[in-house]
Amino acid sequence: MWIVFALLSAFFAALTSILAKIGIGNINSNLATAIRTIVVLLMSWGIVFATGKHNDLVSIGHKNLLFLICSGIATGLSWLCYYKALQMGEASKVIPIDKFSLVIGMVMAFIVLKEAVTIKTIMGGILITLGTFVLLL
Repeated sequence: MWIVFALLSAFFAALTSILAKIGIGNINSNLATAIRTIVVLLMSWGIVFATGKHNDLVSIGHKNLLFLICSGIATGLSWLCYYKALQMGEASKVIPIDKFSLVIGMVMAFIVLKEAVTIKTIMGGILITLGTFVLLL
């Protein structure tokens, strides 16, 4: 089932980029990010309340909360940079560079999470890297 959600994530991420490129037009990229963030915030809390998971807030540990906050900061910085790049550059070039985060994430998973390094992940990372740099030429 996780693969279905991963594919849906990829589809919606692609759609997000196209809609954002059209939407940012002549407005400040930081303002555009703030508007997007409000929508994400409202959707997320709406789902939490609709599923009754808001009651779980009290059981979140300090370590979990700290890492979720740090993740939120990283997400915010990523979105701010992404929207600025998208506003300044061509979507067909910005999107693949942004998706280079896949390779960076894989390396971090090996180092920080101690996940197994396999020949498939190495080859996949190399191909993604090559594809990213080919698009920059």
